[in-house]
Amino acid sequence: MEKQVKAIGYIENDFKEKFGIPRQSGKADGVVSRIYFYPPYGAEEAFKGLDGFSHVWLLFDFSEARTAEFHATVRPPRLGGNTRVGVFASRSPFRPNGIGLSVVRLLSVEKTDEGVCLTVGGADLLSGTPILDVKPYLPHADCIEGAIGGYADGVSEKRLTVRFAEGLQAKLPSDKLSGLTDCLAEDPRPSYQDEPQRVYGMAFGEYNVKFQVQDGVLTVLAIE
Repeated sequence: MEKQVKAIGYIENDFKEKFGIPRQSGKADGVVSRIYFYPPYGAEEAFKGLDGFSHVWLLFDFSEARTAEFHATVRPPRLGGNTRVGVFASRSPFRPNGIGLSVVRLLSVEKTDEGVCLTVGGADLLSGTPILDVKPYLPHADCIEGAIGGYADGVSEKRLTVRFAEGLQAKLPSDKLSGLTDCLAEDPRPSYQDEPQRVYGMAFGEYNVKFQVQDGVLTVLAIE
């Protein structure tokens, strides 16, 4: 049985390319995104009561991760990118139906001339990603005490120390500096790469950020 799913809106933020987007939502809480809705989904009545919640679930379309055929296994970055697991035991974007699920912090529910706009923090979505649905996060139901995370529980969380070359922090507005620092601390490099002399480039908003990583320290070399 086939069922058509339509986009109800889209997200806008500073993630202009896939490289540098955190691998899970909430990892870069300083990144602020705005969600705009197509008519009639932006009607004020559709969001009545939502401002009482601190977080919401976003269902979205992995629109930039199309695949022509089904692959039963994938290689999660969390396992170094070399170990295969079943696609249904992962959060890979390369799925039979390409539907993603992320929980984000709800910052505001704003009424505009074009309809309601949501401002959220900590999203892990590429700017322009189609939004399929919004649901409130319910702590009593969505936070399961004692839950087991499978192979993901056996991988330690590693955050990099982020340093900026002299004068570079002043090139960014304070709101963007916080989000960028969060993203860099999560180490945007592929898990299998460890080349201290390599200079990486990452798009963030209208900026191109160049950096190197050595001994757990990420140094921002330039912001263009």
